[in-house]
Amino acid sequence: DRFPFEAAGRMSIENLKPTSNDPFADTGAANDDGLAGKQEGFIHLRIQQRSGRKTLTTVQGISPEYDLKKLVKACKKEFACNGCVVEHPEYGEVMQLQGDQRNNVARFLSDIGLARPDHIKVHGF
Repeated sequence: DRFPFEAAGRMSIENLKPTSNDPFADTGAANDDGLAGKQEGFIHLRIQQRSGRKTLTTVQGISPEYDLKKLVKACKKEFACNGCVVEHPEYGEVMQLQGDQRNNVARFLSDIGLARPDHIKVHGF
């Protein structure tokens, strides 16, 4: 009754079941206002001029309980840009994204429930 490739263990119906592709599923339970985790303070979105027309967006102030590497990975996929997490001597871990992504990141963070819009400060020209 079984197909030969199922018996070999290469494929089964279990592999086809939908799984949660949420990169923030393991960040914690929702608190009383419906937002996930315990984001305290402000998240600062800044822009830095590189060379010529090139810019760099930095995101600082995200709670350390969130995995910034997963956040960067989701932002890179969402905004079609490159990015990384760097260690800043004063601010700690800071996300860097290529291009002017300040408004995109602000909308993204509020949409996924990581921070309320009034806790996100957008700086720069």
